[in-house]
Amino acid sequence: MRVLFVNCVYQNGSTGKIVRDLHTEVRKRGMESSVCYGRGGKVNEPNIYKTCSELYAKANKLMSYITGISYGGCFFSTNRLISRIKKERPDVVHLHCINGYFVNIYRLIRWLKKRHIKTVLTLHAEFMHTGNCSHAFECEGWRTGCGNCPKWKQVTKSFFLNRTHGAWEKMRKAFEGFSELTVTSVSPWLMKRAEQSPILSGHRHLTIFNGVDTKVFYPSDGERLRKKHGLEGKRVVFHVTADFSASADHPKGGRYVLELAERMKEENTVFLIAAGRWESKLTFPENVIFLGNISDQSLLAEYYAMADVTLLTSRRETFSMPVAESLCCGTPVVGFEAGAPEEIALKDASRFVPYGHIDRLQKELTATFPMEKEATGRAAVEIYSKERIAAQYIALYQ
Repeated sequence: MRVLFVNCVYQNGSTGKIVRDLHTEVRKRGMESSVCYGRGGKVNEPNIYKTCSELYAKANKLMSYITGISYGGCFFSTNRLISRIKKERPDVVHLHCINGYFVNIYRLIRWLKKRHIKTVLTLHAEFMHTGNCSHAFECEGWRTGCGNCPKWKQVTKSFFLNRTHGAWEKMRKAFEGFSELTVTSVSPWLMKRAEQSPILSGHRHLTIFNGVDTKVFYPSDGERLRKKHGLEGKRVVFHVTADFSASADHPKGGRYVLELAERMKEENTVFLIAAGRWESKLTFPENVIFLGNISDQSLLAEYYAMADVTLLTSRRETFSMPVAESLCCGTPVVGFEAGAPEEIALKDASRFVPYGHIDRLQKELTATFPMEKEATGRAAVEIYSKERIAAQYIALYQ
């Protein structure tokens, strides 16, 4: 059995780590595996191939702003990817997040379909079944073909043209009649959306969660970090995000973190620790410790384990790695209802309130959970471990 993975990035970012883990597990089990990716630095490992230069990707990005089509172009890099697939001759091609201006998605799908190559498409976001948006939020246009999009400039970054219907139609036609395709979604919520889309309806759909490295993310006492930050005897709330912003329309909801901190700072018993990339102009209340981006996964796991609760303020998530990672570290999760998180989280170790209901969110942050950290961690391992997830994918390939 030979599997070829395609993703925007490799070993960086959430999907890059997921693809790296799957590639590693497939090889551990005696199967052949290779990875093609388009963005980021060159990786000098066997069977890992970068198919697009950064300069060419940036040129395609600019061209998409002119044409209004986000997932087209990329003539030479798509040729390079297709040539690599021909050389590898995989039994299965597994596509993950293939946005990022490194491949013409429509052309790649049509080519795989024409060659009758068995293909797994894993949805980590919504753009493959909406044709345009990574997150459609409350918009229903993707169900009927888009076109009258009030946010077309925001979605496509196009300078001049609203071609959202054209992009939607190109995606629909690319997948039409692709009988060798299986679509996996990382949450039941996302799968339901994909099944309802005219672009992906009629194909085989499954839900397979994202995997967590439970040799890194597991319960520990966290005393070292409590002493480091002077938080002995305090209730610690941990918030981790890719991008932290106080903007009212930012989907990760950083403004709610800051508002909660302001509300609770007079208590002097609750401290918030936040991690992620952030806007340098931001100022934080004195009960907020901002760490910046944490690239060391062991350190990130230590912060999860040290916290009393992990806070999720996103408007929409298709899975939420912070939820799974926190639970594997034995730390319960409190957050807004965001689509997938409330479905994939352990029910006894999580509480979610309607989006924007900050009074209820604050109340849940200070409440206690009946489960112990060790028990929570053990329960989470049974659901999210990367070995378990890899086994599900391998069974699908076979």
